[in-house]
Amino acid sequence: MSLINTQLTTNIANIYVSTGNTVIPVTYFCNTYSSSIFFNLYAVPYGSSANVSTQIYNNVQIASGDTFVMDWEKLVLGSGDSLRANITSTAANLAVISTVSYVGI
Repeated sequence: MSLINTQLTTNIANIYVSTGNTVIPVTYFCNTYSSSIFFNLYAVPYGSSANVSTQIYNNVQIASGDTFVMDWEKLVLGSGDSLRANITSTAANLAVISTVSYVGI
């Protein structure tokens, strides 16, 4: 199992890109900001864009100092598929850290 950490901004950006087939067993979003923050998450097939048709979490609130845990039923990604995320407040740029746990299959 491997980990990748990313600080989120208001720009939709990759938090994980699959190289080969991988399984995502769990993903964490940790809020280090002094107030609540909202985030969005997208599961994007290779060659596609992050948009409403690829969004899987919309405006999820994380309280200050809290962590939101996505305990997947084993999300499977093919080569080039990605998870992308952003936060909704520019005041909180870089205050949410995502940690994606992944396993090659």
